[in-house]
Amino acid sequence: MTDKHPSPERSSIRLPTPSGTLQRRARGFLALFFILAGLITLRNFIPALMWGSVFAIALWPLYCRCENRFGRSVWLPCIFTAVLALIFMLPVTFIGYKVVDELQNALHWFNDILHSGLAEPQWINHLPIGAAQAHKLWQTHLAQPQQIQELLDSVGLNFSKGLSMTHQVGSQVAPLVHRVILFFFSFLTLFFLLKDGHSIKDKCLKSSHRLFGSQGETLARQIIASIHGSVSGLVLVGLGEGFVMGIAYVLAGAPQPIIFGLGTAIAAMVPMLGWIAVTIVVLLMIATKGSMLAAIAVWVVGAIVLFVADHFIRPFLIGGTTKVPFLWVLLGIFGGAETWNLLGLFVGPAIMAALHLLWDIWTESPTSKNTNVKEK
Repeated sequence: MTDKHPSPERSSIRLPTPSGTLQRRARGFLALFFILAGLITLRNFIPALMWGSVFAIALWPLYCRCENRFGRSVWLPCIFTAVLALIFMLPVTFIGYKVVDELQNALHWFNDILHSGLAEPQWINHLPIGAAQAHKLWQTHLAQPQQIQELLDSVGLNFSKGLSMTHQVGSQVAPLVHRVILFFFSFLTLFFLLKDGHSIKDKCLKSSHRLFGSQGETLARQIIASIHGSVSGLVLVGLGEGFVMGIAYVLAGAPQPIIFGLGTAIAAMVPMLGWIAVTIVVLLMIATKGSMLAAIAVWVVGAIVLFVADHFIRPFLIGGTTKVPFLWVLLGIFGGAETWNLLGLFVGPAIMAALHLLWDIWTESPTSKNTNVKEK
């Protein structure tokens, strides 16, 4: 039989009080465990949270000015979120509708040339050099339907595979739904960051001071300034380039100038990519309109606009706010885009700006200054 009442000797045993160091380490490991568990749980939604954070940082100065003027209310973040969502949704919906319409026309055109061949454009006869060779190549490979079919077969294309392509498009429905869900969570994140922005900002500053001291706030300000500069230098400059080129497309009679103007604006957000968009539009103008002079004029205008934007305006807006060399910014843009896709256009420069600031802090530390003084 067991004793129902413990002996006095057993009840008087006490465990030693844990040391403060042990408790701090245990709390640190526990916090690290839950941080890793949270990242693993939210790994598919991290891009949406980061997009919402980028939007919130970019809109925060304007939001604060509106809040100071109209007062703090739940309607203000709702309005900001709804307006930004419409800015994204309306062009995407319009472009999607026009792309579907143009694809139908392109399929009809492609079907026609498979049955009747491709007529030779008039501009070939007006080429200053190589007109006879171009005419011969056209008549050899593109004038007759069987020649076009042989050309398509030689490059691995077959129009009869359209049904299998339809099944492949159908298989992309699930990823599309996932992107729509991420789009929704991005703007939901934006709403709560704007709504509780002041409280989140205060807590982030307190955490930064506790972990990193005064240099943590400096690093955070550098990252925020880099995101502001990236939004201004990439998004706003890209939209400006697309607007100017859209006007040039309209004046030159380019096909679908609004669509290609929006496409140029989106492409121009990435440095050097706008050149490809303008060149594609110029080639389409030559192929469809046959106006060589108008196409050359559009390309010259595009070259001037893109050169000024990429070499003067964009470096000033992105690097000027953070005092980061443009080479670092350019590496951050392309490296971030390769690693994080579109999100990397903003995350990459922010990372490089933080690294540049850390380099400055390290090289200008008191130790290096004292060393210089002793050498003198």
